[in-house]
Amino acid sequence: MAWTIEELDALKRAYASGTLRVSYDGKTVEYGSADDLLKRIRTIETEITASSGVSRPIAGYAGFGRGDR
Repeated sequence: MAWTIEELDALKRAYASGTLRVSYDGKTVEYGSADDLLKRIRTIETEITASSGVSRPIAGYAGFGRGDR
């Protein structure tokens, strides 16, 4: 599916305002919950990033030691 930046922007605006109904390109979609809306945002962000060829940073973990062991 070809996602658009306009759709992503509309979803982000709706999420930021607490609205579950999103309109873009003459379409209106109502999501069941804020979690559903956030999942759609993450899905579109992942797809757009993957299709643009830009690599995402790899996350690691930090380790801490007391230094006396």
